[in-house]
Amino acid sequence: MVRLVATPALDFAPETIGDVAIAPAREGRVTSLAPFRGRGDAIAAALDAIGLGWPGPDRRSTAGAASIHWAGRGRALLFREDVPDFGDDAAVIDMTGAEAVLTLDGPAARDVLARLIPVDLSRRAYRVDATARTLIGHMTGTVIRVADDVYELRVMRSMGGTLLHDVRRAARLVHARPLAGKTAAR
Repeated sequence: MVRLVATPALDFAPETIGDVAIAPAREGRVTSLAPFRGRGDAIAAALDAIGLGWPGPDRRSTAGAASIHWAGRGRALLFREDVPDFGDDAAVIDMTGAEAVLTLDGPAARDVLARLIPVDLSRRAYRVDATARTLIGHMTGTVIRVADDVYELRVMRSMGGTLLHDVRRAARLVHARPLAGKTAAR
């Protein structure tokens, strides 16, 4: 009998390259929400009841361990184990395990990302809780600024190995530059 075994999209030991730590992100349930036309108020009320608000473009909203991330026009990703009943007000899809997710942490994280994404990462333009649906190398993905020097990168599960390869390569290039250990002007 064939036995199927669930495996994480990215299964590697956390590592540090220069001034950036790279680690797989372990997360719980992920649910895609897309309110049907004219039903946005009902979804907003359901989210408000659990302490979350619909996120604005390129933002996320958090309440304790739960969060909701903007994922494009009329779409958001809810990160919460207990998902409210949205009834017939939205398309609700369980996306748990559909993405490969890793975190970059450290003073060189922005410099590493600057080699991979076409987004202004200055603290003024890309604040904590900012999200961007953008290219990461040649893949489409999402970059979330979780904390001051901490970023979460999300791509389709099938692209996880490529994401890890590209991030490691960019980290090595940043670490090898003549001013290693010196980050760009903030």
